[in-house]
Amino acid sequence: MANKNSPDKENFLCPRSKYYGKFTVNNLAFNANLQEFSQRVGYISNLQTAGKISPQTAYKQIQALWKQLKHSKKQLNIKDNK
Repeated sequence: MANKNSPDKENFLCPRSKYYGKFTVNNLAFNANLQEFSQRVGYISNLQTAGKISPQTAYKQIQALWKQLKHSKKQLNIKDNK
């Protein structure tokens, strides 16, 4: 019997990309948070497109995820590059 949490299954469901930016622990942590945000927004969008959740529910869930990401950015002291 195959292991439910096999690396292949994890990589298929939640693929992660390498981080190519300036390396700091905070930048790496924020990149991981950003990739998770992206994955979740994709799932929510697909659920809404399939009619499994309402547009209002999708919007609220994405808005909550966005607030978490902004909080993460603030906590990790990530600065804007302008």
